[in-house]
Amino acid sequence: MDNTGDKQNLPDLSSLRIDDRKRKGRSVFRWLGLALFAAILITAGLGARSGFLSRKAEVEVASAIAPNSAPVSALLNASGYVTPRNRASVAAKITGKVVTVYVDEGMRVTKGQILAQLDDSDYRTSLASTKADRDATVATIPDLEVQLGNAERELQRTQRLNDSGIQTPQQLDAAQTLVNRLKAQIASAKSQVQAAEAKMGIDQQNIDNCQIRSPFDGIVVSKDAQPGEMISPISAGGGFTRTGIATVVDMASNEIEVDVNENYIARVKPKMRVIATLDAYPDWQIPCFVRTVIPTADRVKGTVKVRITFEHLDPRILPDMGVKVAFLGDEPKQQKAGGISPLALVPQQAVHSENGQSAVFLFHDGTVEHRAIRTGAVRGANVEVFAGLVPGDLVVVKGPDNLQDGQRVDRKQ
Repeated sequence: MDNTGDKQNLPDLSSLRIDDRKRKGRSVFRWLGLALFAAILITAGLGARSGFLSRKAEVEVASAIAPNSAPVSALLNASGYVTPRNRASVAAKITGKVVTVYVDEGMRVTKGQILAQLDDSDYRTSLASTKADRDATVATIPDLEVQLGNAERELQRTQRLNDSGIQTPQQLDAAQTLVNRLKAQIASAKSQVQAAEAKMGIDQQNIDNCQIRSPFDGIVVSKDAQPGEMISPISAGGGFTRTGIATVVDMASNEIEVDVNENYIARVKPKMRVIATLDAYPDWQIPCFVRTVIPTADRVKGTVKVRITFEHLDPRILPDMGVKVAFLGDEPKQQKAGGISPLALVPQQAVHSENGQSAVFLFHDGTVEHRAIRTGAVRGANVEVFAGLVPGDLVVVKGPDNLQDGQRVDRKQ
């Protein structure tokens, strides 16, 4: 079979070869690109290293304080609420309908001030009726007294006639009976007058009870009834009868009540100093003292109530505010070394030792200075300093381990 025609129709693959000059040119460009990329990387690395080396170290600093201003360590911490000693839900002594309420929340009231008025029309009607009955009874007494006088004179004449034998003893007895009856009627009338006056007193007391007054000076914190509602000293009629008009609080009696675990109650003593911090004002430390320890324990919670008094009251202190308290120990005594009092106190973490000598790094104007100091006793988180520092000096409490004298640093905010 002749394959000459098929071979002539096959493509020429020799035309697909790459020219050696073109291959060499592309290889050169590739190596140039790699070299340029490497140079960029090296330059970036050198720049980053230079920036890292030139960046200032950051340090945290604290101020040296005077020895007498050091905080006292807390023996015990607890939490509780502000509670007023004088707090009253003012209610009525009688059941009645509210006519007018004269107060609102936030209003300041004085002792005896009228807070609300109840409907007293029924009591006034009863008072008027009783007074009329009394007056009518009083009006009969003069007439009875006139009759009594006449009866007594008649009794005297009858007695003389009886002694003379002119009249019988029966007539004498009748005259004596009339006198006694009139005396009894007068006594009964006077008793009725006294009873009426007593009932008038009850009616007047009920009228006075319709005026609900404040039991002490204070501020109204809750208005519990409205005009038209029924009010009663006891709960009646389900939710349709109120039991109080308003709640009055004596802000001058605000104090703190906390529950202390009974395992630590032995640490708490009357007159003990306390620092209170309100949840609403966490940066405000309020000086207080223990007023009393309630002499009973809660068997369920295992706690004992402690009442704490504010040294100075402030309008920001409101009832039922959450508060945290720290029971403080005794005042720190001024310690001396060789008859010399310490100059300052610094945090323990600011002090380091070099060759048996205590030293600190002082911070001023963005530079640290290595300074040797003479230390004394430890007071809580602080150390006494007898030489090398004065109150107000700034010392480094946290920084890099390789900190050097004279090194420029940035203060961490």
